[in-house]
Amino acid sequence: MKPDESRVVYDGKLVDVTLERWGKYEREIVEHPGAVAVVAVDRDGMLTLVRQRREAARKELLELPAGTLEDGESPLDCARRELEEETGLTGGSWRERAVFYTTPGFCRELMHLFFAEGVEPGPSRPEDDEQLELVRWPKADLESRLREIEDAKTLVGLLTFLHDPGGPAPC
Repeated sequence: MKPDESRVVYDGKLVDVTLERWGKYEREIVEHPGAVAVVAVDRDGMLTLVRQRREAARKELLELPAGTLEDGESPLDCARRELEEETGLTGGSWRERAVFYTTPGFCRELMHLFFAEGVEPGPSRPEDDEQLELVRWPKADLESRLREIEDAKTLVGLLTFLHDPGGPAPC
């Protein structure tokens, strides 16, 4: 490969892998369409998380509701869709609070973090391959329960929420 060239070496359903040369180094880069995660707090001050099986970790993890952007979908639309599908929660006031790379050493996944406050309950409708358990924590207990979290996006989201000075204007 010539300097600054790339080629797809794996074309998958969710991700592709690109072999890329940048200067004199060759790297395998996971191409990802981007994703969202939502810190959702209802009117009673309860935070909703989901416990789900993660094959790569070989166990169930407690996470923020999250999902992958569909082609042409805006991050806010994706966040609203994923929150409703996974938890049944809708409405409330929304803010995009951060955008960050999840694992920039080998992956181009860009995560959009949203806060949704004052959300209302409704029926969830998870996808066929999702087995989710809803877990609700009082907002006041959040800091004392962080050690239960092993998922990076969830730690980023919850720590950002704990230290939020108000953030950007609502979406």
